[in-house]
Amino acid sequence: MPHESIKNVGFVSTRFAGTDGVSLETAKWAEVLDRNRFDCFYFAGELDRKKSYSLLSELAHFEHPEIVAVQQQLFGVTRRNPDLSATIQKLKDKLKEDLYKFKRKFHLDLIIPENALTIPMNIPLGLAITEFIAETGMPTIAHHHDFYWERDRFLINAAQDYLDKSFPCDLPSMRHVVINSLASKQLSRRIGISNTIIPNVYDFANGPLPEDEQPCKLRAIVGLQPKDVFILQPTRVVPRKWIERSIEIVRNLQLDNPALIISHSSGDEGNDYFERITEYAQNMGVNLVLIDHMIGADNTVNHKSYSIADVYRCADLVTYPSGYEGFGNAFLETIYYRRPIVVNRYSIFIADIEPRGFDVISIEGFATRKAIQKIQRVLSDTEYRLKMVNQNYELAEKYFSFEVLEQKLTHLIDTFEH
Repeated sequence: MPHESIKNVGFVSTRFAGTDGVSLETAKWAEVLDRNRFDCFYFAGELDRKKSYSLLSELAHFEHPEIVAVQQQLFGVTRRNPDLSATIQKLKDKLKEDLYKFKRKFHLDLIIPENALTIPMNIPLGLAITEFIAETGMPTIAHHHDFYWERDRFLINAAQDYLDKSFPCDLPSMRHVVINSLASKQLSRRIGISNTIIPNVYDFANGPLPEDEQPCKLRAIVGLQPKDVFILQPTRVVPRKWIERSIEIVRNLQLDNPALIISHSSGDEGNDYFERITEYAQNMGVNLVLIDHMIGADNTVNHKSYSIADVYRCADLVTYPSGYEGFGNAFLETIYYRRPIVVNRYSIFIADIEPRGFDVISIEGFATRKAIQKIQRVLSDTEYRLKMVNQNYELAEKYFSFEVLEQKLTHLIDTFEH
C-alpha cells in the first residue's frame, strides 16, 4: 500500500530508452511501485515510455547538441570562461521550468532522479534538479548507479563547483540509494551522506518462459549451425568491459565456428574501442557479431526484432570479463535465464556477489587453462551445467529479487513525514 500522502512518482533522467542499465533498473523499480499501487511517470531527453505518462524534455538528453557543447568545455580542462557559466545557468533554468511542468502535469508527490545526480553526463540537468528539490521540498529518492569519481574522464574538469553542489546534492527532503557497498562507503566518506544499499534485482519469483515454448531464432541469423556454440557478451562495447578477454576465451576454446555475439552498442563513449576489438577479433580468428540493432528491452515497445530474453535463450555461455561494474545487471540476467557465466572478479563482484556462493567460472584479468577446462566441462556436461545454473538461480532469488527491492523501497518511502 502506498504511503498515504505519496501516490504519484516521477522518474527523472537523461534517457529512459533501450537496454542501458539505468533504463532497465528503472523499469524494475516502476514495476515494484506499480504493484504497490503507486502511479509512475517519466521525465527525460529520450523516452520509450508511453506519452500519456511521460514528459519529454529534449535538453535533458546528454546527446543534445547544446549539452554536448557545454560538456566538452567542462571536462579535460581546469578553467571555464564566464560565457560558459552563463550558458549553463540558462540551460539549467530551461530544464527547471520543464521539471515544474512535469510536477504540475502529473501532480507528483515524489521524484526519483535516476543517476542524473550521480554521473555528470548533463551538468545543467543536475543543477536544475538540485534547485527544483531545494525550491519545492519535494520528497526525493536519488538512485545512484555510478559516481563521477569512478570514471577517469571526469577527474580533470572545470566544473568542480557544480559537482560539489549537485553530484550528488543532499537536501532535507532527500533519501539516497546506492547499488553496492563500496559506493555506499565512498558516498559516506567523501561527502558525509548517509544512504541505503539496494542492489540491482530481477524478478526471480517469476521465472522466464519454458524454453520449449520460446525456441532460439537468432542462432541461424548470426550464422551459427545447430551444433555451434553461441557465446554471448551481453554488454555495451566500452573499454571497461574488457571484451578482449572474451575474444581470447572464444579462441582458446578451439571451436569449429568461433563466434562472439555482442548484444549492445558502444553507446556514449565513441567508436575507437569498437574498432580496436574488431581488429583484435580478426587477428584472433574469432567472428565478432554485433546484434544491438535487433535487440530492444521489450520488442513490443522498441519495434526491434528480438528482446533481451530471446538473446539469453540462445546462449550456451555468457562472458562477463568487465574490469569494473557498478553492480552487474548482466550477471543477474544470466542467472535468471539459467546460463553459465564467465566473470572477471571485479571489485563489486568480490564485495557483494561472490560471498553469496554463486558457482561461476571466475577469472582474474585473464582466462587460465583451468578456467578454459571448466568452461569446456560446462559446455559438454549437461548434468553439471544444470546443477550449477539451478543453484545460482536459488541464491539470486534469495538475495537479488523484486521482493528485496520492495521491502527496502517501500520502507524508504515510509520515512517521509506525513
